[in-house]
Amino acid sequence: MIDHSILHPTMTDEDLRVGCSVARSYGTATVCVKPYAVRQAGSLLEGSGVKVCTVAGFPHGNSTTSVKLAECRQACIDGATEIDMVINTGQLLGGNLAYVEEEVRALNTEVLAHGAILKVIFENDFLQDTHKNALCHICSKAGVAFVKTSTGYGYVKGDDGRFSTRGATLDDLRLMRRHCPPSVGIKAAGGIRTLDEMLLAIEAGATRIGATATVAILNEAAARYGEV
Repeated sequence: MIDHSILHPTMTDEDLRVGCSVARSYGTATVCVKPYAVRQAGSLLEGSGVKVCTVAGFPHGNSTTSVKLAECRQACIDGATEIDMVINTGQLLGGNLAYVEEEVRALNTEVLAHGAILKVIFENDFLQDTHKNALCHICSKAGVAFVKTSTGYGYVKGDDGRFSTRGATLDDLRLMRRHCPPSVGIKAAGGIRTLDEMLLAIEAGATRIGATATVAILNEAAARYGEV
C-alpha cells in the first residue's frame, strides 16, 4: 500500500539508489520519483515488481495544461506507470471548475492511452470542504484511479509568519472516501511517519500511502505483528 517517496528537492542520485533498494527489499507498491529519475528508477527496480510513479505540475500545479500533458507523456515513455498530478489551485479557488475538470480529463486520457494511471493531488491545506467535495465529483466523473490529499509541500503561512503543512488529515480522508465511489482509490500523503498513523489513515479510507518513513513504518509493523 506504500508509495515510497523520493521527491524532496535535495535528494540526490545516491538517495534514489538507496530508496529504490528500500522499495525492492520491502516490496512497496511504487517508488515516487522526480521526473528526470524515471528511467534510472526503472533500471534499478527491474524484475522487482515495484512500479515507478512520478509527478506532473509538482508541487504547485501552476503549469499550463499542455506542459502537464507533456510531462505525463514523457514520463510514460520513460517507463512510469503511475502519475501524480497537481491541480491548478488558483483556478479552483477562483471558481473555474470547468478549467479544473477539463485538465483532469485531458491528463487522465493521456496517461490511460499509455497504459498508466492518474492520481489527482488536491493540496487540501489550501482548500475548504466545498472545494474538496467539488474535486471529488470532478475526479469521479473523469474516472481517475486515485485522489490524493497533498504533495507534502503545500505550506501555509501562519499568523507568526512561519510556514507549515498539515498534509493528510483523518477528516480529509473521510471526506474524500465519502464523496468518491469505491472505484477511486484514496492516497494519503504528507506527515504519515509511524505505523499507527498509517493504520488510522487506512481506517479513515486510505487505500495507498505516500511515505518517506517506509523503513520505520514497516520495521514497526514487523516488530508488532511478525514479518511483513
